[in-house]
Amino acid sequence: MPSINPYIHFNGNAEEAFNFYKSVFGGEFAMIVRFKDMPANPEYPIPDTEANKIMHIALPIGDHDVLMASDTPSFMGTHNEKETRSKISISATSKEEADKIYTGLSAGGEIEMPMADSPWGSYFGMFRDKYGIEWMIDFDLKFKGETK
Repeated sequence: MPSINPYIHFNGNAEEAFNFYKSVFGGEFAMIVRFKDMPANPEYPIPDTEANKIMHIALPIGDHDVLMASDTPSFMGTHNEKETRSKISISATSKEEADKIYTGLSAGGEIEMPMADSPWGSYFGMFRDKYGIEWMIDFDLKFKGETK
């Protein structure tokens, strides 16, 4: 079965964001590569001011998923952190886990929908974190083979 692993881009604060995500999800980074770790390319020189920025970072979440990211070098422009992005959807294994993830990731962010029982039958919440990334947290017993 294939897996889906979200890959997001940051304007120079990927490491800070991923340390925050690690504090919520736990675990250890599977990989951290900085621009200075890459072989030099004369066509796309990396300025010294960006050498320590993240070229690739990976945080395993759960048994099969990996959240990945990079900083975008300045020569490629910047991302509008309020643009409409795709949301990252987390399927929790319990209401307690959903609440913990929601509370952790939404700290300092903007709530769009508080965690609550939804009209479609799941326990659901949605927000934009303090780094501008949009998240949906969901716990649905129908997909766990249980009843409420």
